[in-house]
Amino acid sequence: MSVHGPVGVLDLHVPTGATGADVAREYSRQANLPHVPALYTRGGAPLAADVTLADAGVVTGAVLVATVGTAAPQQRRRLRDPGRRERVLEPGALSALWCVVAVVVALLAGWVAATLPRSSDLREVTIGLLVGAAVIGVLPLGPLAAHRVQAVPAFAGAAGYAIAWDPAPERLPTIIGVAALAAAICAAVARALDRPGEEGLRVWMLTGVAVFVVTTSAALVDAPAQVVWAVLLVAAMLAARFVPMIAIDVPDHYLLDVERLAVTAWSARERPTGRRHRTIVPRRAVAEVAGRGTRSMTAASTAILVVTTVSAVLLLQTTSVWIDVLGARLEVFFAGAGLLLAARSYRHVAARALLRASGLVCWATLVVVLVTAGPGARLVWAAWVSIGLGALLVLTAVALGRGWRSAWWSRRAEVGEALAGAFALACVVLAAGVFPLLWDLTS
Repeated sequence: MSVHGPVGVLDLHVPTGATGADVAREYSRQANLPHVPALYTRGGAPLAADVTLADAGVVTGAVLVATVGTAAPQQRRRLRDPGRRERVLEPGALSALWCVVAVVVALLAGWVAATLPRSSDLREVTIGLLVGAAVIGVLPLGPLAAHRVQAVPAFAGAAGYAIAWDPAPERLPTIIGVAALAAAICAAVARALDRPGEEGLRVWMLTGVAVFVVTTSAALVDAPAQVVWAVLLVAAMLAARFVPMIAIDVPDHYLLDVERLAVTAWSARERPTGRRHRTIVPRRAVAEVAGRGTRSMTAASTAILVVTTVSAVLLLQTTSVWIDVLGARLEVFFAGAGLLLAARSYRHVAARALLRASGLVCWATLVVVLVTAGPGARLVWAAWVSIGLGALLVLTAVALGRGWRSAWWSRRAEVGEALAGAFALACVVLAAGVFPLLWDLTS
């Protein structure tokens, strides 16, 4: 491209991924200007500093104009009348909180509608409102669509739960699977219409399909409900470790210098020294990758919290044989420990807090079950809980002092997380009712 400026015309060779700010700095460096100029197209339109050349429509052979100390007519008009700027409504913390409240209300409405008689008019009206909210909410309209479409699948899931409800306890996993599939379909429709909140919708889809597959597979093989909850709990624990591996997706052309891979062994040995031979990664691309990874981690951690809470509570409720009860309690304990230890490696504050909440929910549920197990055992369990809380207090004091920042504690935490995961996987066999089945077959 050719850049016309105060010192004449300079021909620059830049990649299409470079931004307007990169071109302006390069022109300022080669022209020995004291300030970075502003760039304009041949027609006088300003070239935004954070927009890549490809997005701005700048092609090979284009002509740009660099100005120092003057502003284009469009800029001067905007500077003279700053009060005419319109306030744009953007998604923020308040809209996110409102969507969370809407999700809670939708889930409560679906649960209440499921308990009503099938001939009740209130049940039909509630289901109709939930379906209508889901249909309208998936439309990518309005400035807050990025947050709204991530809450809409909860309305579809609540409606599916109310429609498929059956009071038989053994059908509860299938009912939850149907509700999860309804939420996944709603998320897929919202993602197909447009892509605001794409990361959260993808998590809705993957989580809903996974829950549906597990629950319907157990129904097809006539497996008890405790198998479903044991598998989902350990899957949520493992997801806390594997999700970060796929949350950050960096484009290949930012990682590889294609020109250097090109041709012969002799050209690969060359060491280019000029600036034009360097791969320029624009800041906008880095911000997009980081933002996409942040949103993916937050959505995945929220899904882990929900699946962990439901699975832990229902697993402890559905086991009855003593060895199944022991396996369920051990699995909940080790799954909570694995989640707490996995949270330490997260640098994202929200994701780390959600994972810690998941682990604490597992342990809190287990404590409640142990305390209410029987009057005679309460004193013994209270003593064990006091010992455990004392050990947890010691670990917390260490974490507040040196924490996991030291290499010694980090290595021990890695070993502890691996052991907790291994024990949780082994306890699935105990909690799933395999041993009672074997005893029945051999008796």
